[in-house]
Amino acid sequence: MANQSKFSRRTIALFWMALLAVIIGVLIYLEQIAILYVLATLSLVVLLLIVAFADLEGVDRQTLEGFAQDSE
Repeated sequence: MANQSKFSRRTIALFWMALLAVIIGVLIYLEQIAILYVLATLSLVVLLLIVAFADLEGVDRQTLEGFAQDSE
């Protein structure tokens, strides 16, 4: 059977963005700027690690087309 999820990927991503916006808003309201600096630094490190270990050379045209068909 296909993996049936109650929410789409887009909806889950929007939930995460809303949650992060609330957390950041609370930290700004409570003037916890040092924590925001640490979170920003850690998130940039994680993003750079994801990009560094991504196998972009191994992605071919057929794989990209397969991803496009799955999301529709």
